[in-house]
Amino acid sequence: MTRIALLGYGRMGRLIEEIAPSEGCSIGLRLRGESNRQGQGITAAAFAEIDVAIDFSVSSSVVENVERIAAIGIPLVVGTTGWSADLPRVREIVERSGIGFVHGANFSIGVQVFYKVVAEAARQLAAAEGYDAWGHEIHHRKKQDAPSGTLLETVRTMERAGFSRPIDVASNRAGAIPGTHTVGFDSEADTILIEHRARSRTGFARGALCAARWIRERRGFFDFRDIWSEVLSPPQA
Repeated sequence: MTRIALLGYGRMGRLIEEIAPSEGCSIGLRLRGESNRQGQGITAAAFAEIDVAIDFSVSSSVVENVERIAAIGIPLVVGTTGWSADLPRVREIVERSGIGFVHGANFSIGVQVFYKVVAEAARQLAAAEGYDAWGHEIHHRKKQDAPSGTLLETVRTMERAGFSRPIDVASNRAGAIPGTHTVGFDSEADTILIEHRARSRTGFARGALCAARWIRERRGFFDFRDIWSEVLSPPQA
């Protein structure tokens, strides 16, 4: 069993704990916000029996958590979003320390496929001047960052595929919606819609646990977008 420390114990943390045994993992430590202010709960003694940490805390805590986790040499999976401006600093910390690190705007396998479908559509339509593009996402009212990390990554995916025209982006926050992302291409002749609709957060939690198993014996800085298919190997008995 891969022994996990949870940084953040909100809805995602509790869901990860619930499904961890089915993914070959166990939860050895839970650090809630009040017990980890400025990363003070991250110590060598507290993590002595931990194999990997998973961070689903808040964006303002990510850099501090990474610094402290790196200092004690524990691999880390970060599913928190809204900290992309700090990505260069985090990468420098990871590479300097030599820990294993996986981050991702979204750990859902379905979203990884969504990225690929959107990229291909953007590539095909990049030269079709008559098509404009947009992206939209809606999440539950408690989600703090907007646009979502997933929508921002979707737009970057389209741009990397060669779609250089403006991509209009919009967000909504309401109710308890786990997350819906839509990309549209519109012309005078027709409209193309591509959508991913999460039914629950289970896919996010399962992907994060798979990433934790995968990074346990590895070193380096990884984006879940690039490794997800490799991560999907089943847990070893």
